[in-house]
Amino acid sequence: MQASSSLYELRRASHAGSWYTANPAELDKELTSYLSSASQFPLPEGAKLKGLIGPHAGFSYSGPTAAWAYINIPPSHYKRVFLLGPSHHAYLSTCALTKSQYYQTPLGNIEIDREVTEQLHAGGGFQYMSQKVDEQEHSLEMHAPFIRKAFGEGVKLVPIMVGNLNAKSEQEYGERLAPYLADDQNIFIVSSDFCHWGSNFDYYHKEQGLEVHQSVEKLDRQGMQLIEDTNPEGFEEYLQKTDNTICGRHPIAVFLNAVRSYSLATFGSKVSDKIKTKFVKYAQSNKAMKKTDSSVSYASSITYFQ
Repeated sequence: MQASSSLYELRRASHAGSWYTANPAELDKELTSYLSSASQFPLPEGAKLKGLIGPHAGFSYSGPTAAWAYINIPPSHYKRVFLLGPSHHAYLSTCALTKSQYYQTPLGNIEIDREVTEQLHAGGGFQYMSQKVDEQEHSLEMHAPFIRKAFGEGVKLVPIMVGNLNAKSEQEYGERLAPYLADDQNIFIVSSDFCHWGSNFDYYHKEQGLEVHQSVEKLDRQGMQLIEDTNPEGFEEYLQKTDNTICGRHPIAVFLNAVRSYSLATFGSKVSDKIKTKFVKYAQSNKAMKKTDSSVSYASSITYFQ
C-alpha cells in the first residue's frame, strides 16, 4: 500500500452526498442538532479530556451517538487531533498515514500535521497509503465533519489507518503513540462501531432468555467495561471468545495500550486512578428481534486525565 513519495493537496470528502449531506449549511445544522441533543459528562474540576471513541456510520444512524462524545470537547485546549480508524477495504498489517496536506469537509478543510506524520513514518512501522485507499475508507472521514465543527479551523489532524494487528503490534504502536498522548495539546479520537448483528454480517450471537437486541447490548457492554478498565489483554480475550464484530477493535486496542504506556511512565502503574474512561452513550441502529434482522451498535466514550 506504499504511496508515491509526492504529497497531494486534498483528501477529498468522498462520502459527502451519500453517507452525509454535502451541503455546508445543512450539515452544520444537522451537527448542531445532534450536539444540542447530547449532554456533557460532568468532568471533575481540572480534568483534561484526552480521548474519545465514537462511531462512523452514516450520520442519520450514528451522528446522535457520536455527538455525546464531541459535546465534551473544549476546542481552545488543543492544537492537534490524532484520529485512529480501521481499514474496511484494503488489507493492512501495519498502520498507514495520509500523504495529503488537507482533509476536505463541507464545513472547511482540516490541515494535516505533516511534521508529526513524517515523524511517525521516519520512526518505522508506519507506511503511507495511496490516495485511492485513503479516499475509499469511511472510518476516518466520518469523524472529519465533527472535528471541523468541534475544533474550528485552528486544529491540525494526524489520521492513522490501523490495520489487522496482533496483540504484540497493538502494544508496540500504543507505546509509540504514548508520548503524543502525554502532550496536553493533543487529543486522540478512535473510530469504531460495535456489534454488527444479523444476516448482513453473518453474526448471530444470542443468549437464551434474552431478545436479540438485549443480548447484543449485553455483549457490547462486556467489551465496553474492559475498555473502561484499560484492559487490552482482557479486551483481546473477549474478542477471541465472543467474535464480537467490533470493526475498530484494533484502533481501540492501540489506544488502550497508549493509555497504559502513558500511565506506566507517568504514575508507575499500568492502570492509574488518575486516568478514567467512561462510555457516555450507547445505541443500536434498530432493535433486532429475529435472525433475519440486522443491526449495528454505536457507542461513545471519553477518556480524561486528572
